Amino acid sequence: MNNPLLNPAPHVDYPLIKAEHIEPAISALLARARAELQAISQKDIALGWDAIVAPFDDALDALSRSWGVVGHLNAVMDQAEWRKAFNLMLPQVTDFYTALEQDQGLLDCFKRLRQSMSSDCGSTVDLQRQRSLDLAIQDFRLSGAELPPEQRAELALLIKSLSEHGQKFSENVLDAINAASCLVEESSSLDGLPEDVIEAARQQAKEHGQEGWRFTPHMPSYLPVMQYAHDRKLREKMYRIYSTLASDQGDPTFDNGPLMEKILALRQASAKLLGFDHFVAMSLQPKMASSSSAVKSFLLDLHARVKPQAQQEITQLADFASRQLGIEKLEAWDIPYVSQQLKQRLFDFSDQEVKAYFQLDKVLDGLFQLIQKLFAYRFELVDLPVWHKDVRCYAIYGNTDETARAYVYLDLYSRPGKRSGAWMNVAANRRRIGHSIAAPMAWLTCNFQAPVGSRPATLTHDEVTTLFHEFGHGLHHVLTDMHEPRVSGLNGVEWDAVELPSQFMENFCWEWEVLEKMTSHVETGKPLPRELFEKMLAAKNFQNGWMTLRQIVMSLTDWRLHSRFDAKSAQGQAVLDLSRAIADEFNVIPQPEISRWINTFSHIFAGGYAAGYYSYKWAEVLSADAYSAFEEAAKLTGSVLDPITGARYREEILEVGGSRPAAESFKAFRGREPSIDALLRHGGLA
Repeated sequence: MNNPLLNPAPHVDYPLIKAEHIEPAISALLARARAELQAISQKDIALGWDAIVAPFDDALDALSRSWGVVGHLNAVMDQAEWRKAFNLMLPQVTDFYTALEQDQGLLDCFKRLRQSMSSDCGSTVDLQRQRSLDLAIQDFRLSGAELPPEQRAELALLIKSLSEHGQKFSENVLDAINAASCLVEESSSLDGLPEDVIEAARQQAKEHGQEGWRFTPHMPSYLPVMQYAHDRKLREKMYRIYSTLASDQGDPTFDNGPLMEKILALRQASAKLLGFDHFVAMSLQPKMASSSSAVKSFLLDLHARVKPQAQQEITQLADFASRQLGIEKLEAWDIPYVSQQLKQRLFDFSDQEVKAYFQLDKVLDGLFQLIQKLFAYRFELVDLPVWHKDVRCYAIYGNTDETARAYVYLDLYSRPGKRSGAWMNVAANRRRIGHSIAAPMAWLTCNFQAPVGSRPATLTHDEVTTLFHEFGHGLHHVLTDMHEPRVSGLNGVEWDAVELPSQFMENFCWEWEVLEKMTSHVETGKPLPRELFEKMLAAKNFQNGWMTLRQIVMSLTDWRLHSRFDAKSAQGQAVLDLSRAIADEFNVIPQPEISRWINTFSHIFAGGYAAGYYSYKWAEVLSADAYSAFEEAAKLTGSVLDPITGARYREEILEVGGSRPAAESFKAFRGREPSIDALLRHGGLA
């Protein structure tokens, strides 16, 4: 009873959780869930929703919440004991959910309950329940519940193996990043680097008992070196470290090469068992895209529009490098640096100059004001238990609420043992419990540079955009008005539409009326000058053709790996060879021989984007078009922060969660089908 992972209260007491709590708590919760589900399966379907589905969801809630806490902490504070305990229970949890989703009796129960419902009932409650059952039945089928016993057992083993291999892939990336570093001993090599980056590197060296400056592949350390270091040899060294992480070119202990082929083979085998030609076809079942050909046509059409501009941009970059910087042959480790130099020459400002105005706390204040004006919700800092001293928690209230509607935990700084990147995870769903509604909760994670000395944390404009992006995901989850867990928040939203609210929020990072209120120079306290903002705006689409092309190449790589990869004929470097072939065909920048970027492509090998990385560009069509409604409102009201349009967006996109197909939600908001025009216009690609 003293185990904090058992029967988790609404607010988890994170500091009390230890690695030794994981095995007994999860084992007990698994046993409890099995017993409760067995009792449910013996009931008569005529008893209805409250006797079948509601207790089914209740039986899973404590387990899913506690296991979610374990997984989250494993991602943000990875330690040897914790990892061992997590990996001990991962196969058991995977087996439990696989057996649950392959239960033919439960599938039959859900199907009969769905058939008993009137299809023309228009109440919100019934529509949530109908959609919930449709999604559950789809999950049962894609988990193999309708297969013969032998094939179900075979698929269960494949799913279990995939879970373990994906976790190992993620661990290898994290361990490779944590193990790699570059020690600089001569101060002359630091020329061009920002002072806060130099100071952070000095502190890193000191903490490791070294003299000099220690740089690592963590993004707050790596990226400034690549963008600002005048020392070309230092840039090359850092590039080689970063581009060979988790590969045969780095520490072989962390080589993800063999894992990638195993993961692809397992996915291919799973799809075949379920009757699909390849994993792409299987993955599209719960997505918005209608077919494989629709996605392929979308990517190739966008590629045809973008490639000429990308080619012009890279030619301009090479010419500038040769004429102005004396770099005759533009290498991969030169591109970020030369791009920054060219950008400064063309637009007369630097990203570091802008960064000084974006103090993190001021940015958050501006973001909260934006949310309150558009969506009528306010954020208040609350004193709740957290897992690290830098984490903060906010309660979310409606403008007239006295009790919190939701909670968001922010973990924003990079540190050892924390997975790289930025993401939002569900901590708790909004759901009905008896006569009350449980508040939804979200974990929002970034990897920004922590404050150095007395200097507060500041963000580049790209990092501000990242913060807004993740907050878009968070708002999608916590501002839902649904209370059935399968359609509450992000749940039930098609994967290729889930980026709509996140990318939508990025647009506000380019509005003067927003930025003006969220900037304060770190030394003078003055807001961002309008003149500097206009320069930023002029540079908004600088190299956007090339950056868009990069996303397309990554999407096509993912797509072809999951549709054309032949596990039986794959040997050694097959995955790498395919990724190179795609880059050669579609990109405008040659891939260096040493590059192994595919080995850290966690989105598709350890995340949820397998055969779905195209979702970023697919959803960007939706998000740009949705934002154009606010631009249209601004022509009438003078402001994109239009509460009326904001209320419609909240009601038709955020509040409905996954209770209806994303296409219906978009049409309910815009009154028409989506158009690519806004995306091309915003990106300067029209």
